[in-house]
Amino acid sequence: MANYTAADIKALREKTGAGMLDVKKALDEADGDQAKATEILRVKGLKGVTKREGRSTSNGLVRAKVDGGVGTLVEVLCETDFVAKGDKFGQLADTVLQAAVDSQAGDAETLLAHEVDGKSVKELLDEANATIGEKIEVKRVARLEGDKVTSYLHKTSPDLPAQIGVLIATEGGDEQVAHDVALHIAAFAPSVLTRDDIDEQTVANERRIAEETAKEEGKPEAALPRIVEGRVNGFFKEQVLLEQPFAKDAKKTVGKVLEEGGAKATAFARFRVGS
Repeated sequence: MANYTAADIKALREKTGAGMLDVKKALDEADGDQAKATEILRVKGLKGVTKREGRSTSNGLVRAKVDGGVGTLVEVLCETDFVAKGDKFGQLADTVLQAAVDSQAGDAETLLAHEVDGKSVKELLDEANATIGEKIEVKRVARLEGDKVTSYLHKTSPDLPAQIGVLIATEGGDEQVAHDVALHIAAFAPSVLTRDDIDEQTVANERRIAEETAKEEGKPEAALPRIVEGRVNGFFKEQVLLEQPFAKDAKKTVGKVLEEGGAKATAFARFRVGS
């Protein structure tokens, strides 16, 4: 009979994040030795890392940290919501976030190369991949600097960690207006700060589609310029943060709310897990 108890199984699962069956097999092979079982799980898991590379990572979490005028946002992905809400994965995400802060990384590649206690973040992810048994990756990293930086994390499900993360950099105003705009960004997902941030080709394509649609609908030729302009402006209202109707008062734009609050938005970032 194997020399371990149910408490040993529970302890090893909590330590490694590995599945019940894998833990029991490792303890059987190690004759109940926790350290040896942990090593067995790691070795067997690392062999499967490359096999998991093609798997889909549609679950995970976002983490954010603001220190003065610098904000950092990371998106760490896994395969299942079971792993996403586990302590082991959460602790890994905290380590990844701190590494992003320490390295001042603005992209995933820079973050993955950064070393933590002699190991790169990529190596730490591979080890977690091995013990947990799922593909784990850092998808995106954002770093914002400004006069003030505000963060907001939103849970789309009460039993899961935050799935939407926002950073917004502002000048002037108070914390409340920045927080309100951060909540708005989380809900309405603007893609850019101002219309100047949208490339000319995209705008030209939207204008072409608007014109072709209006003609297809049989609109009068004389009315086409006005109709096309209206539809292009509608596109801007969907995509541009400062032109979106504000979540708490649709009669005002986000830009107007910031102006009334004596604030100016200079940059923002928004991540939603898996999107």
